[in-house]
Amino acid sequence: MSRNNGRPIGGKAMYKELRVPTAAGGLFVRDYAGDGPAFVMLHGFPDNLGIFDKIAPLVAESGRRVVVFDFLGFGDSDKPGEGYSFDQQAGDVLAVADALHLDRIIPVGHDAGGAVAVNFALSHPERTAEVALLNCFYGNSPSLRFPELILFFATPELFALSGHFLRSPARFEEILAFQRTEFREILGTEEQVDYDGFLAPLIDENFRRQGSGPAFAHMTAELLTEVAREDRNMPALERLDIPFRLIWGGEDPYLSAAVAEEIAKHLRYATTTVLSGAGHWPQLDRPAEVTRALLQDVDSGK
Repeated sequence: MSRNNGRPIGGKAMYKELRVPTAAGGLFVRDYAGDGPAFVMLHGFPDNLGIFDKIAPLVAESGRRVVVFDFLGFGDSDKPGEGYSFDQQAGDVLAVADALHLDRIIPVGHDAGGAVAVNFALSHPERTAEVALLNCFYGNSPSLRFPELILFFATPELFALSGHFLRSPARFEEILAFQRTEFREILGTEEQVDYDGFLAPLIDENFRRQGSGPAFAHMTAELLTEVAREDRNMPALERLDIPFRLIWGGEDPYLSAAVAEEIAKHLRYATTTVLSGAGHWPQLDRPAEVTRALLQDVDSGK
């Protein structure tokens, strides 16, 4: 495990970069010093730890410890080329918690990272202080609708065709452009400008420079099987004695606020905050509000 010197990002908060080894490769981690159970922030498949660049410093500036990292195959973590799965990602969370000597953590999962956060809590309740979910899924529900890009790569009958598109940068860019439009058009003018200037380049770089295509293909191929497994996990989830905080962008055209309501029905202790005007990435559209919801939930002792 190696570290570099701390550096500021977004304000006074400082972080240290390190690499955490696993059997399959090294994980790129940023660790913001602070107290209390660490907020460990988990990204989804199309992106990387950069989606937390706005809220990680804000949470850290409150005095809380924050850890963000790239799952294997994404961002600046190693890319073994195979073995990617939801179980592997839960193992990545455990590896980071162990390496940083975090006895208890608060997984903060966005998109597919939400499923990983829940799975971690189910497997390691003694290591989980609470869970925060941002515009994610867990199990089937009447309102669940996956983005077209994800569903295309998740459909077994289309694996040959989707693989063809993934191997062609030009064709894959056409699909990405379509999906960007679907997410972008529901946003307000200010959020669209931010989307164009921050999020779209982040996702493009994740695939083009950082080579996250193989991990994306593996994870999407496992998606429908994982959702079915989550359905079978519901009885265990309903017994879980851990607080959940659901913080949702109300304008998400896919993982809508209704999905949050349906997840909450399976939780013993849940609070839900819906942020008007925020889309699929509320931590980017409304970073101050998301930060406030995270800290208020923790500090209130609910």
